[in-house]
Amino acid sequence: MKLKNILASLCVVMTTGCSDNFLENPPQGSLSDGVMNSPEAIELLVNAAYASLYGMTNEQGDPCMRPTTNWSYGEVRADNAYKGGGGEGDVWDVHAMETFQIQSNNGNLDGKWFNLYSLISRCNSALRVLKAADPNEYKDRDMRIAEVKVIRAHHYFELVRLFNKVPYIDEDLKVSEYVDVPNDQFTRKEHLARIAGDLLDAAEDLPEKQGEVGRINRNIALAYAAKVKLYEAYEQDEQTHAVTGVNKQLLREVVDLIDEVKGYDLLKDFQQLDMIAYENGPESVFSVQYSMNDGSSDGGRINWSNLLNSPGGNSPYHGDGFFLPSQDLINAYQTDENGLPVFDYQSRPDYGVVEFIDETHQNLSNTEPTVDPRLDFVVGRPTITYKTYRETPCQSWVRDRGVYGHNCAKRFWISPESPDMIKGWPWGASELNWQIIRYADLLLYKAEALIELGEDLETARQLINRVRQRAMDSEYVKDFNNPEKDAANYKIGLYPAEGWTQDYARQALRTEMRLEKALEGERFFDLVRWGIAQDVMTRYFEAEKDQRVYYQVAKFDAGEEYFPIPVAQYNFSLGRYTQNYGYPAF
Repeated sequence: MKLKNILASLCVVMTTGCSDNFLENPPQGSLSDGVMNSPEAIELLVNAAYASLYGMTNEQGDPCMRPTTNWSYGEVRADNAYKGGGGEGDVWDVHAMETFQIQSNNGNLDGKWFNLYSLISRCNSALRVLKAADPNEYKDRDMRIAEVKVIRAHHYFELVRLFNKVPYIDEDLKVSEYVDVPNDQFTRKEHLARIAGDLLDAAEDLPEKQGEVGRINRNIALAYAAKVKLYEAYEQDEQTHAVTGVNKQLLREVVDLIDEVKGYDLLKDFQQLDMIAYENGPESVFSVQYSMNDGSSDGGRINWSNLLNSPGGNSPYHGDGFFLPSQDLINAYQTDENGLPVFDYQSRPDYGVVEFIDETHQNLSNTEPTVDPRLDFVVGRPTITYKTYRETPCQSWVRDRGVYGHNCAKRFWISPESPDMIKGWPWGASELNWQIIRYADLLLYKAEALIELGEDLETARQLINRVRQRAMDSEYVKDFNNPEKDAANYKIGLYPAEGWTQDYARQALRTEMRLEKALEGERFFDLVRWGIAQDVMTRYFEAEKDQRVYYQVAKFDAGEEYFPIPVAQYNFSLGRYTQNYGYPAF
């Protein structure tokens, strides 16, 4: 059984995270130290910390506006996706992210900041009580402290890569002192070093395996520490955010940490990543555990971050149709005569161009080039079979096709005829987990570290090829009208040893990271880590602006690698916070 994300009745001990109605309820009694320090109460506090991964705070629907999956912050903000929905004005705050018209009064930024600190508050509440507990009476004390530290580290990592300048608040700080904490006390490097340190400290008190699925173990702490150290290794200028160097000692630590993570493997078929039967399988290192029919409202503790994103238009999901794959992403899946990525794909004509016939029918042109099969594992394209759905192919499943084109997403949804999907509200919801770290990530992180070290390029090649081999061995999508035929001209090959220089390997790794992890919320953060965000986004807007007219005003300026500090938070700090480089000072 999954470890359930139990919100329970403990919002009375949380600094934030309760509904406004709680403030209107008359007190039912008081909680003595004896009650709060009981093993039963401590377990509920720990469960509430786990529930923070679920993303809910004080509004039932708020994760779709401040998504834990980072679909808006990490993909729409990059070259992988359009906002989608009902046009540019539908959730304009996200449109502003997509076009880099971001200001410090953007509500989605303030909401995300508030949300993450609310969730950190849950962790700090649990840690205060855990540290005060008698280890003789609560035998799991040290292990539970370690679990909660990993969860808190996850939230702080999100804050740092979103906002850069953030205040550090731990369990020892009084609530009344929060306002006195500046947001520039620590640099990005210092924040990341502390986060990695917390994760490594936690690993010392965690078992390699836990009795409950979803509970944090030593492998999760080590894997996450490797990811954080990989980010830390790319040293940035504190003013301009330009990458000034790569720390080789930290890269070696990344390799060593990943080598310590044991017991995982790739799933046999890429498409199993979106099947409930495999969600806690060998590839799942750290995931948010969702559930259905668990007694909670609206069908269960589902992934509310994806509430807006199920296919819309004439789709069987009847969703809101946000978060749509870009044409540039589709083009990037093209391959050459050896089945290898075409690095200069932007010099080629658009692949799979949709020709509009009528309101419910389209055709595809320029489908002769070969493509990586992951294209149709990730993207829902008109005329192409959508998962195992047999009533119709994907066709007119986008709400505003005049603005956003005709392609939708396949990732993170189970097939619409599945009995595991809620029919109706919430659109397309299921108990499918969200993978924070999967084993393919670790293979690619290790390959990246080895390439930047320049010391074992052959192992890096083998790691990348291992990920590509899984895609090659996966069951290809079949033509809707002829199931004996592939839906496209699929061809994927492995990188040969010949010509595998450091520069070529770096380009191969960065491309593989994009193709393998498309739409998983990581793309923009990868670009910032590598120091290429401005170059990539400038080329992207130039390539796309003729079709996406609203990109005529889109422009990435230096400093926009991080969001501005929300003006509401500046006001909360009584003027103590400083603004990130690239934005007007407060």
